[in-house]
Amino acid sequence: MRKRTKARENALKILYAIDITGEEPKKCIDAYWKGNEEKDTEVKTFANTLVLGASNKRKDIDKIISACATNWHLDRMAVIDRNILRFAAYELLYAEEIPPKVTINEAIDIAKRYGDSESGKFINGVLDKINKDMAKKKAK
Repeated sequence: MRKRTKARENALKILYAIDITGEEPKKCIDAYWKGNEEKDTEVKTFANTLVLGASNKRKDIDKIISACATNWHLDRMAVIDRNILRFAAYELLYAEEIPPKVTINEAIDIAKRYGDSESGKFINGVLDKINKDMAKKKAK
């Protein structure tokens, strides 16, 4: 498994814990890595960047996700889907060095692995809309 893929999966697990427990991101990050055998600092660094970035920009990211997830309220989404959308939206919006296609494909693959049978399609639809909306704004 590629390092960034592994980091995204770890980020999902940490974001899930934050969402479920309501704990501070730093506390969940520390607890997660304490119980995890990951040795690769690149994996940890990228995962932490996604978690802290998505957490720090959560209000803005959640607004964008809500606007692009037609007929879906954020609190009614599956916790896994919601948190995949959060880290992937963070990547799309703030990590300009990562091609949007890579971010979207990785998020879809993770959704297929961790979500339900419809998660991949749902994640694809929402992230595609976010990406298209961003492209329109950049073109203006």
